[in-house]
Amino acid sequence: MNQTFSVWLLVALALLAANLPFISNRLLVVVRLASPKLLAVRVAEMVFWYFVVGGIGLFLEQRAGQIAPQGWEFYAITATLFITFAFPGFVYRYLFKHR
Repeated sequence: MNQTFSVWLLVALALLAANLPFISNRLLVVVRLASPKLLAVRVAEMVFWYFVVGGIGLFLEQRAGQIAPQGWEFYAITATLFITFAFPGFVYRYLFKHR
């Protein structure tokens, strides 16, 4: 697997994982809940998926070579990008009228 494919795979996984809390009414896409999820639960689930995708990114970077040291700026930018990726799911869940 070359680096270009790894990067696009990670971007696609981040896009999917950021929208999972808003598309699915199940907790972590597995556990069925008795009542609809609150926004706070969806945000907590989104944080969980952020760390899962980050772990996959670390794994892919380690397979490609040495892991580069990251500062707080890297994590601030990736968290902001993950929130931006979640925008379509948020719009679908809270701004569209469902019949």
